[in-house]
Amino acid sequence: MSQEHPAMRWNGWGKSAHHDPALENDAVWNWLARELGMPNLIATPARELGDVVLTPARLDAAALKALAAILASEQLRQDDMARILHARGRSYPDLLYLRAGDLSCAPDAVVFPKSTGEVLALLKWAEAHDVAIVPFGGGTSVVGGVSAQRGRHHAIVSLDLSAMDAVLNVDSVSELARIQAGISGPALEKALAARGLTLGHFPQSFEYSTLGGWIAHRGAGQQSNGYGRAEDWLQSALLVTPHGLLQTEDFPASAAGPRLKDLILGSEGIFGVIAEASVRIRPRPREQHTASFLFRNFVDGLGAIRLAVQSGIETSMLRLSDAEETRFFRAFRKAGQPTQLVDRLIEKYLAARGLGPRSCALIALFEGPEGKRSRQRLAALARSCGGVDVGRGPAKSWLAGRFHSPYLRDPMLDHGVGVDTLETATSWSNLERLYGAVSSALNQAICAHVPREGARGIVMCHLSHTYPDGASLYFTFIFPRMLENELEQWQAIKTAASRAIVAHGGTISHHHGVGEDHREYMADEKGLLGIEVLRAVKTALDPHGILNPGKLIPD
Repeated sequence: MSQEHPAMRWNGWGKSAHHDPALENDAVWNWLARELGMPNLIATPARELGDVVLTPARLDAAALKALAAILASEQLRQDDMARILHARGRSYPDLLYLRAGDLSCAPDAVVFPKSTGEVLALLKWAEAHDVAIVPFGGGTSVVGGVSAQRGRHHAIVSLDLSAMDAVLNVDSVSELARIQAGISGPALEKALAARGLTLGHFPQSFEYSTLGGWIAHRGAGQQSNGYGRAEDWLQSALLVTPHGLLQTEDFPASAAGPRLKDLILGSEGIFGVIAEASVRIRPRPREQHTASFLFRNFVDGLGAIRLAVQSGIETSMLRLSDAEETRFFRAFRKAGQPTQLVDRLIEKYLAARGLGPRSCALIALFEGPEGKRSRQRLAALARSCGGVDVGRGPAKSWLAGRFHSPYLRDPMLDHGVGVDTLETATSWSNLERLYGAVSSALNQAICAHVPREGARGIVMCHLSHTYPDGASLYFTFIFPRMLENELEQWQAIKTAASRAIVAHGGTISHHHGVGEDHREYMADEKGLLGIEVLRAVKTALDPHGILNPGKLIPD
């Protein structure tokens, strides 16, 4: 594993040495307790690594002997640490299991292939020895996409692609790059930056996630307005299946039937292992501009964004927080700090312009030589919709901490607080209706599943990705945990929100993917015939079902 492909700590997000001094202030947690209607928060530390006991590996001598003929000894690991690090991703249920020290689903071994040929040999070996294979990139899935499920197979092996992290070719004339799928976000951007180029894909998981994972989960980076989603920048891919190699078409356009790359986008490792990809790259922008606005309410902000997108104002990101998210994060950052004179002056200034405590913040990013002009156009449009320009500061602050939010989950869990996210997308005409339905479902479900009378949750939302015909909604919900049945508590909340999404015209996932958590809603979205089509593809490429059991396709 290269230094630029870091592993996260075994039971949380980021390195174990990471800490945020602001979260060491007791006043922050006292404030959060009041927000949740709790007299105090309960310390719930995670189990220590030394408490974890793994079941013995199931690979027999014959399987290991055959495996030794494919890989060098350093490419096969069966030690406890390797198995623990590849047992689960980072969904809320994953974290509950990891923190409890429940590693019952740990793989029986972890393999680190260095070439496409080795991946193909490993899949054929797995078929011959009845071993399930879980393709593993950065392990950042928040929907149970990499949990090590054996299914009906004898054993399970995690196939870690971190040794396949090379930039194979850069065609600057065509603005294409051929890259191995195991490369991490930071390593990819560093390699391209040396040539003055960028892919521009910056998901919140950027520090740890990989190119193959972005494609397999059909991801969208924070700047997808400017750079597109995975389906926009993916030109072609090489998929390794138990039956051989599937190289998708590599033309700029073609009318020769359906494009096979669409079978790989969002396939989540159930059809094959993504080994390489050709991606569209761009010159690295020399200029970046930011802007921040406040609107009286969420609906006004949505209207402004729709007009901006449909009128062709070029942005790399538009992010609108609802009133609760705007309020919460401002208060969270200031919890335990004395009120400053400047804060009172700002509030007085905003109140004079009709912006009270329910105002909603919009931050925007612009890149390239036209960025300044686009900022001016957006500012004029925002004013016409009742928005107030509050300068570049909030957007710059967000940009500096754009990858920090996942680090809040572990300290909250340490204090007996649950936090999770979900996302969806729909048309502009349906957006307000869907927002109201999901917000209501989350609030009601949390209030029905709290550890004491009077306790409550915090439900907030932002719009994060936009299109001419619609946009995404990204919900964050925080709640006091019911420690005696916390998995059931989460499942009740998640189910209520998911059913609201399906019933009110939203997709079950905009960019997180399906994994285990959303699998039961796939038939609602794809239809029964659509599910049969996916099963047929699965049967054709993986007839023995060894690839990532229990994901994507419902039983």
